[in-house]
Amino acid sequence: MLVSHTLHWWQKEIIYQVYPRSFKDTSGNGIGDLRGITQKAVYFQWLGVKAVWLSPVYPSPMKDFGYDISDYCNIHPTLGTMEDFDNLLHELHERGIKLIMDLVPNHTSDVHEWFMESRKSKDNPKRDWYIWADPADSGGPPNNWRSEFGGSAWELDSQTGQYYCHSFLKEQPDLNWFNPEVREAMWEVMRFWLNKGVDGFRVDVLWYLIKDRLLRNNPPNPDWEEGMPDHDKLITAFSNDQPEVHDVVEQMRRVVDEYPNRLIIGEIYLPVDKLVMYYGKEPDTGVHLPFNFHLVSTEWDAQQINKLISEYEGALPAGGWPNWVLGNHDKSRIKARVGEDQLFNAALLLLTLRGTPTMYYGDELGMNDVEIPPEKIQDPREFREPGIGVGRDPQRTPMQWNNSKNAGFTNHDPWLPVGADYQTNNVDSLMENQHGLLQFYHDLIALRQKEPALHGGSFHPVGVQNQLLCYRRQHEQSAFFIALNLGKEETSFTPSFKWRGVVEIASNPKRKGEKIENTIHVNGNDGLLIRITGNSEAG
Repeated sequence: MLVSHTLHWWQKEIIYQVYPRSFKDTSGNGIGDLRGITQKAVYFQWLGVKAVWLSPVYPSPMKDFGYDISDYCNIHPTLGTMEDFDNLLHELHERGIKLIMDLVPNHTSDVHEWFMESRKSKDNPKRDWYIWADPADSGGPPNNWRSEFGGSAWELDSQTGQYYCHSFLKEQPDLNWFNPEVREAMWEVMRFWLNKGVDGFRVDVLWYLIKDRLLRNNPPNPDWEEGMPDHDKLITAFSNDQPEVHDVVEQMRRVVDEYPNRLIIGEIYLPVDKLVMYYGKEPDTGVHLPFNFHLVSTEWDAQQINKLISEYEGALPAGGWPNWVLGNHDKSRIKARVGEDQLFNAALLLLTLRGTPTMYYGDELGMNDVEIPPEKIQDPREFREPGIGVGRDPQRTPMQWNNSKNAGFTNHDPWLPVGADYQTNNVDSLMENQHGLLQFYHDLIALRQKEPALHGGSFHPVGVQNQLLCYRRQHEQSAFFIALNLGKEETSFTPSFKWRGVVEIASNPKRKGEKIENTIHVNGNDGLLIRITGNSEAG
């Protein structure tokens, strides 16, 4: 069993995702910026966050809001300058907070100098930096691959008569990762930021980097129905997660390992058995944390979540460190998925499971999806496939800092609407509420950091009774019992072992300090974190 002093910082701490455009505007243009994040470093410190991950801040035409990069080694002028970035990095490090950059290696912007060279002619030295192919024999795209944003994944270039591949927007051409020159160029990008002192990378769509060399057609998805995203019409057997991707990941890991104590995270939406392959064929050859998004998509049901935890824990390779994600910039807010009554349980689950948790800005306030009027829509996904729920604007709305106009985010019209509940549901108001969700996160994070059983201890499933999910965390003689009632009905549960404990943290503050022995009673929607004080060695 790992003990706390052997843990790396990324195993012990929480990762907090900031969507820069929506965090804090200091320039008065309605868009968040780097200075705004620097200004709020004191908030990270108060909350107990020790690692901040920034969504892309590079120069970009903003066709996909920063995930279409035109220069990997600079800062988008709307977000600030390189000096602003250096100041942010310094301020975070001064407060003991790590900074993780978003790396987007699958594709560039179509105005990146690499692609502008590549499309000039078939014999251009950078032609093979991207995925080009002749039309199919019958005419049209080379194969049937679909873009994640709907429509064909191929765009005809009229100048050369060939198609280029784009897994996302046509303005985001995919790089050819079979080309060693592309790899070396991206390694130099990584070294540029690592030399500046950043603490690691979250790698965008890592499982997409390698496509089938033969460009074979993807098979149809028999489960696709009208109203589902266009991309889901096919099973992506040949357009992502190819065997050769693991060689790329291994090389990427070696670059990061040139620098001490750095982290690499992979964005990977795959089933558990395929997800865990990204830890590497051998120890220390893959990413440190292949992001585990399964809590985002699993039904909020005690039996289903218990099954997921067991499946994931059982699939982890030797030395593989688990991680959990409940919210991010691409998925509906936690509140929209599980409901307001379950927000305390969501916090308890995320922050007491074994492994590294990732929080999304504003989830600690209980921010909700925001309805976006048609004239305010920004997301290209919503424009391309309207009305089927793939738009990502609702979960990217401005952070709610106080009850002033625009929630203290900006003194201008914000780029996306602020949540209607901002006057009561904001940082300043919730900091004054000792029993509110924000204080709950604060207290839970502080306890998690202090207790080796919670940040590095072993995990032991205890049982499920109706909608009551129970498990135990233990390190040496210190142990905690977690009981989460994911349903509305009061439930009692008696484990198979004798035990007693004291409630340390509870969604209902009246239960804090309560002594419990053997049988536990939990009201609907309530959660308990109990310090075990006796007979914890059984079970």
